[in-house]
Amino acid sequence: MKMSFNFNNPTNLIFGTGKLNELGNQKLPGKKALLLISSGKSVKIYGTLDRVKEQLEKAGAEFFVCDNIHENPSKEVVMDAAAAAKENGCDFIVALGGGAVLDAAVAVSAMATNPGDLWDYVNGGTGKGKALVNPGLPVVTIATSSGTGSEINCWGVISNHQTNEKIGFGYPQLVPVLAIVDPELMKTVPPEYTAYQGFDALFHNTEVMISNGVNILSETIALSAIEKIAKYLPKAVADGKDLQAREAVAYGSTIAGITMQLTCTTAQHSMEHAMSAYHHNLPHGAGLIMISREFAQFFIDKHACDEQFVKMAKAMGIKDADKPQDFIDALMDLQRACGVADLKMSDYGIEKSECMQLAVNARETMGGLFLANPCPMSDEECTKIFEKSYR
Repeated sequence: MKMSFNFNNPTNLIFGTGKLNELGNQKLPGKKALLLISSGKSVKIYGTLDRVKEQLEKAGAEFFVCDNIHENPSKEVVMDAAAAAKENGCDFIVALGGGAVLDAAVAVSAMATNPGDLWDYVNGGTGKGKALVNPGLPVVTIATSSGTGSEINCWGVISNHQTNEKIGFGYPQLVPVLAIVDPELMKTVPPEYTAYQGFDALFHNTEVMISNGVNILSETIALSAIEKIAKYLPKAVADGKDLQAREAVAYGSTIAGITMQLTCTTAQHSMEHAMSAYHHNLPHGAGLIMISREFAQFFIDKHACDEQFVKMAKAMGIKDADKPQDFIDALMDLQRACGVADLKMSDYGIEKSECMQLAVNARETMGGLFLANPCPMSDEECTKIFEKSYR
């Protein structure tokens, strides 16, 4: 276990039920916000948008609403939102939404102040890997779901539909300055998406646990998050209004945003990004669930990090766990409890013949995460994981 780490996060994190009401009392980083929301209707229907507007007015800030962000956000919507920020004289961003909005906000922040196209600054794939010329706009995040952890870190994942690439984008200077995580805002997330998002948060933490970069701090808080998610996600799926469950899952998700700053995730995320790069209607969490069993089984069969799987199995409720395979048992029990054990790639248009193409895409676009795996994984072995997962 590594006893050294580097943790630097300047985000003011305000966590807890009812905490949205404290936004108006905060010192905001600008005078006019680009209030970034999704193209859906939930924050409007349930009154969350109006509550945020009231809080911004209380804080003395103007705002312009931009509602163009869709699931698996593309570089085109990022560039459009950045243009809206420039045209309306916005000097900071308030990202109100789930993972797509929070992810997009990082990229919008950068492109509102920098020349050219987003892909000029993306590292990996066809990205040009240029350094940012100017600092991005300050970002305030208000999470309405529990999944990505992007409310507290500098990373977002953006799709390029022209090249079938889905790549993580981020720079340390783009870390949000203020994050509000209020589980009360998550009560209306439908059961299906509660499960998808909860498993995304779970896998952020489980991947950190098996990463070759795991350290004393990232392991400690990742295990705490895994325990909370495993215990409470089925309850949140069964009853979205269960605030105790919502709080616990939100905690696990936000903690994942911290663990990923201390230790990066593994190729499981690269592999899913390849899946949804070609099949845009595939929810990220659903794709992760589909490949999760065989991904973990690969490393268990290799005895790459047996002790880590045992620790996670214990955190997930198997108190007498003594072998890596216990993690698979706990994982499948949790998937069944949340009603997601039978997801099929074929339901989203994925064909088995694509498996090698997906493996190659995963390495070409986000190959850095393969380096975090606890042992090497070839393209052929990656393909086998996709094939064994296919239904």
